[in-house]
Amino acid sequence: MGTWVLLLPLLFAAVAQAQGTVCSVNKTSLTVKENTNPGEPLLDIYVPEGQQVTLGPSSTLFAFRIQGNQLFLNVTPDYEANTMLLAHLECRSGDAVVTQLKVFVSVLDVNDNPPRFPYETKVWEVPEDTRVNTTVISETELEAQDQDKDDVLFYTLQEVTLGASSFFSLVGVNRPALRLDRSLDLERWPNMTFRLLARDTQEETTEPRHTATATLVLEVQPVDLRPPWFLPCSYSDAFVCIHAQYRGAVPTGHRLPGPLILHPGPVYAVDGDRGIDQPIKYSIISGNEDSTFSISADSGNLTMTKSIPNAKTFLLVVKGEQADNARYSVTQVTVEAQNANGSVPHFTQSLYRGTVGLGSGVGVVIKDAADPSQPLRIRAQDPEFPDLNSAITYQITNNSNFRMEGEVVLTAASLEHAGVFYAEVKANNTVTSGTAATVVEIQVSEQEPSPTGTSPPTSPGSSRSTWTPVTLPAGTSETTRTEGRPDGGQAGDRRFSEGEMAVLGGVLGAALLLALIALTVLVYKHYGHRLICSSGRVLEPQPQGFDNQAFLNDSDDANWAPAPSPSPSHAQPEPPEPKPPSPETPRRVPEAPATAADGGSPAAVRSILTKERRPEGGYKAVWFGEDIGAEADVVVLNTPASEAGGAGDSGSEGSGDEAADAQDAPGTDSIHF
Repeated sequence: MGTWVLLLPLLFAAVAQAQGTVCSVNKTSLTVKENTNPGEPLLDIYVPEGQQVTLGPSSTLFAFRIQGNQLFLNVTPDYEANTMLLAHLECRSGDAVVTQLKVFVSVLDVNDNPPRFPYETKVWEVPEDTRVNTTVISETELEAQDQDKDDVLFYTLQEVTLGASSFFSLVGVNRPALRLDRSLDLERWPNMTFRLLARDTQEETTEPRHTATATLVLEVQPVDLRPPWFLPCSYSDAFVCIHAQYRGAVPTGHRLPGPLILHPGPVYAVDGDRGIDQPIKYSIISGNEDSTFSISADSGNLTMTKSIPNAKTFLLVVKGEQADNARYSVTQVTVEAQNANGSVPHFTQSLYRGTVGLGSGVGVVIKDAADPSQPLRIRAQDPEFPDLNSAITYQITNNSNFRMEGEVVLTAASLEHAGVFYAEVKANNTVTSGTAATVVEIQVSEQEPSPTGTSPPTSPGSSRSTWTPVTLPAGTSETTRTEGRPDGGQAGDRRFSEGEMAVLGGVLGAALLLALIALTVLVYKHYGHRLICSSGRVLEPQPQGFDNQAFLNDSDDANWAPAPSPSPSHAQPEPPEPKPPSPETPRRVPEAPATAADGGSPAAVRSILTKERRPEGGYKAVWFGEDIGAEADVVVLNTPASEAGGAGDSGSEGSGDEAADAQDAPGTDSIHF
């Protein structure tokens, strides 16, 4: 009994709480998205009368506030800062805490932060000999950072240097490690630029999404891979060179004082690894019998140490080695010693044409205007040396802008003015002292030399005052002009290309075809009806004749009458009635007399040409004298009507319709020659 007395106060307190005598909330846990506006209340708090609610000390600092009986966020929630917020509620009655409540607020992540690269541009050096499938830059070096903890980044490699994507790729779409897919080529691709893009969504259309970009620059570093290359290569690519084979010819019994001129040029080699560019040292390792030749270790110039008494051929093996002794290569130099009697050299051309770009510095090779891919070579011919005579040297005598190096023309000064320059090239046989001279025309243009072989035009700002006049050597047919053109032509004269000549030939061919068509039309218009008339008849071969217009108006009957010519366009069903010919209209006479209808009559078929005068009548005749110089005697005898009728019945050219017309129409005497 005493126990129940003690429990009664507690039972009354529980009943009072159930009746709302303490603080309470609808829920003690809720969720909010980060970046939620803090102006909206989170929940309502029931506070009994006479009590007050406050935030307890375990609440997330500065995260909440209580206004009235409502709980508010005091700050904008940030998932990256706090994923869970706690509101500790205390209900007090005076200084005594009546109840305590804890409200948990979970912050939901939202994609609100873009990814960021720790760099803007990354420059990376890649050795040229890096093996394919090697990871050049690791993932940790390239990856971007995203403050959204749950975001997964997707990467894309975009090429900036055209074609660079064939060399590099990413290991994976989520792994930005850079991998080499193809062997590097320092000559063609010394550096490559890419744009690395990071996106925080898998699909490009997903919202919200954020991206970031950075620039990657890959610089290919040279590695000593290739031996020296003797130039010019007969074939080369990025890795190999088929070396040039040099050759020269010298006269026997003479020692040439200077370096030998060789073909296709002087002995010259470069480091096959252009980025390293090691100097090359030269030496002769075999074929130099009796030490007849020597070679400069630095320049590669080949010279003679003594004369060669007899004709023979030297096969010199020349070695080119890098200065660091890392790599070397060899080539062959063929020198033929030939007997010579001292012939005089000569040039096959009186004018050579070259081209070079405006602004070219010292030592630039002049290109051949006919083939700008090749250097301009000027070579004098020696009758005793059909290919090359190394005893012949070349120099430019009157123009300081250019100089000769062997057979090649080089610039000797910077070319600052566009225009056409002329220079005299002198060839000197150092053995016989024979000389020859020619002229080289060099076009300095702002445009690069055209591969079609035509010289680029002079720039608009250039003038003839910039041209260098030249005095031609004696014995040449050209005349020096005041404007500096030694070829004597007009300023606009130039060689025609094959394309221009082809166009001209085509135009002329078309004009000839049109002329033939017009001629055919005219012939058909004027003579077509005759061709149609005679196309169905077979004529016997007869002497050619001409109408004698003096007998067209004779009053006697004619032996022949012209047949009507049918129209080319349509045939007439019946021939029109014959009319007497007017004096202005000549009558057509057949080329051969008709054959008599009656058999064997002497008067039926008679020749009108004779060498004897026959006075009998009944026919027309032309009598010629026996001598060539005798005058022709023309006798015209009227044909009796009977013979005319007989002739009209003959079956020759005039048979048929023509015979009928001849019987009815009044005749006109005529003679055929």
